[in-house]
Amino acid sequence: MKALITTSMAAALALSVAIPAQAEISKRTIRIANGVAEDHPVGDGVEAMKACVNERTGGAWTINAFWSSSLGDDLQSAQSLRSGTLEMVVSSTSPLVAIEPALGVFDLPFLISNEAEADALLDGEFGKFMSDKMPSHNLVNLSFWENGFRNLSNSLRPVEDLEDFSGMRVRVMQNNIFLDTFKTLGANATPMAFGEVFTALETGAIDAQENPYVTIDTSRFYEVQDYVSNTRHAYTPFMILFSKPIFDTYSEEEQQILYDCTAAGQTVQRESGRSLSEQSLQRIKDAGLEVNDISDEAMAEIREAVAGVYERGADSIGADVIERVQAELATIRGQ
Repeated sequence: MKALITTSMAAALALSVAIPAQAEISKRTIRIANGVAEDHPVGDGVEAMKACVNERTGGAWTINAFWSSSLGDDLQSAQSLRSGTLEMVVSSTSPLVAIEPALGVFDLPFLISNEAEADALLDGEFGKFMSDKMPSHNLVNLSFWENGFRNLSNSLRPVEDLEDFSGMRVRVMQNNIFLDTFKTLGANATPMAFGEVFTALETGAIDAQENPYVTIDTSRFYEVQDYVSNTRHAYTPFMILFSKPIFDTYSEEEQQILYDCTAAGQTVQRESGRSLSEQSLQRIKDAGLEVNDISDEAMAEIREAVAGVYERGADSIGADVIERVQAELATIRGQ
């Protein structure tokens, strides 16, 4: 795995043009906050980004990463960016709906089918459309990274059909789309910051949570859960956000370095995340958890049950945003 990451990092750096530090590059320290553990694939992306920054600035910039919500949860960190008291955060889009409701489009159930669709959508016109909404909130989105498809883990029973959600106390991210989705499925949806989830599962305050395999693995949720069901109910990306008040003090050259180096990090982070996803799933199984798929018939019933979330979410997300993403996905699918 180390060889893969090293090779990927070298390839990503080869895409950027190394330039000597010039007068327009000032000495800077950049702090990056995020909610995941350092051994998450985000860590590989950050290392690639740091290597790129070191090359491009001639060592003039220092990048310090802070893991596991040590500087606050995603929303708190994003608010610090807006006020100019923190430089950078790697955040899931979902908590950020409190700042930009249109980001709730990524929380819509079963919107994206696979990773190729996700890349085409996020790296295309729709991704730019969403990024263009951020400066009005004093934020700059530098890149979309991989968070992955979300799956359900719990301590009660395998989820094999719609009825199995009934009464299950499921931690969801702090936004209305996830609340609506899991309430519609019959679960007792409980909004909670990510940093609180392990303890809540351990003490039995909640029964279940939903996250990509890598997050379930690196956060060690397998220690306090018994079942994982492959629901793949949502693909929620990471945004690499920068403080606009601070970004505006950077020269154009420095701003471009940020864009280029987060793109280099994206290449490594996505490849690492996808390579590690299957490994994480195997570790979850090795830890003794029961992992189950859901039949096509049962999944069709689940999808039908949550179809109304799109209509109800249009008021907050924007009907135009939902229409736009569906149109672009139709084009990507060749429909």
